[in-house]
Amino acid sequence: MEEAAAPERERDRKRPRDGDMDPSTSAGAPPSTAAAVAGASGEAQYVYLPVADALKAPGARVCLFAAVSEIGAAVRSRGTDFTLTLRIVDQSRASGISVTFFADNTALLPCVRSSGDVISLHNVVITMHHGEFFVTYNKKFSSFALFEGKASTECRPYQCSLKYHGSKHDNEILTQMRMWLVYNPPGLKDLELQLRSIKSDSTFDLVCKVLDVHEASNGVRILYVWDGTDTPVTEFPMILDSKSVSPPPLHLEGAPLPREVLCTLPCVGSVLRVFANRLFKEIPHLQKGIYWARFCNITCKQEFSMWKGILLPSSRVRLLSNEDGSVVDRLNRINTQIHRQPMACLCSASDIADVEYERAGYTTLMESLTHGEVLFSIVLIV
Repeated sequence: MEEAAAPERERDRKRPRDGDMDPSTSAGAPPSTAAAVAGASGEAQYVYLPVADALKAPGARVCLFAAVSEIGAAVRSRGTDFTLTLRIVDQSRASGISVTFFADNTALLPCVRSSGDVISLHNVVITMHHGEFFVTYNKKFSSFALFEGKASTECRPYQCSLKYHGSKHDNEILTQMRMWLVYNPPGLKDLELQLRSIKSDSTFDLVCKVLDVHEASNGVRILYVWDGTDTPVTEFPMILDSKSVSPPPLHLEGAPLPREVLCTLPCVGSVLRVFANRLFKEIPHLQKGIYWARFCNITCKQEFSMWKGILLPSSRVRLLSNEDGSVVDRLNRINTQIHRQPMACLCSASDIADVEYERAGYTTLMESLTHGEVLFSIVLIV
């Protein structure tokens, strides 16, 4: 009898009692308020919390389903990891919350195609720093999946982490999020301007391609940005006494760009110089000359009758992919321009000059200045 009862006593010793910690949970891991629940079929069913409700459980693991409103740049952390910060929003918190990701290399970080795309987050931790809530993605137990935000697209993610496992109810939540985004697109479109609409001494958002980044002798960084439109016309002040007033500079940056850089600039549309007195972590990425960016809370003014952009202490820079909705709109507009007539010119032909080929198309001064060969001599009235 003793020998028969021994195995039963062993099973009782291994069976956890009510209230015991799950042996699969590490001792230092935060508690989970939205853990996966096994359904009747054995499939994991994730309980997604609204962002506002998740903030009521600091230190806990939660699952979130939200839209990406802002995209940061991937940089190396103070340790050996790479880090990336996104800002996400949902119906419960339109102001959003920041999510910080950590990974061993940049390929493991989320690569968001466009603001307004949807992200699913599993087992992320709500933390607080300096009185502000944010979300931390732990590379050991967190996971994510990215979906397109357009309502007409399929429900499969275009990127997901290795540990991510979705459930059949995710499609319903994704559809609801997409319908909400139709009427609540991320970003303040009413504050977003093009170069042709910029105004002096006002703050706005600007979506442009960064063509080049130049560092002036005083340490100020100058970003050359372009969106295919012309800046508003400015008037040169009349100088009655040229001896008492020094002539205005031809270049706001002090010295012109090298010719090899000038030859890479677009020939149509204005190039605005944006001055940054402090370093943004996105600027090293912008130096490659291939990125579009959203400049949030930027201002402009006229200096020596030339437009000058200024990044304020409250300004932010957000990298955009070529698939971002704002970028696609601008690229489509640029590609559909049939002619190269300057946007600021008069509709009727001027009688100032008499030309031989009245039916010839328009060209730009930049096309002549950046051409690789000298084909002909021209006379311009500017």
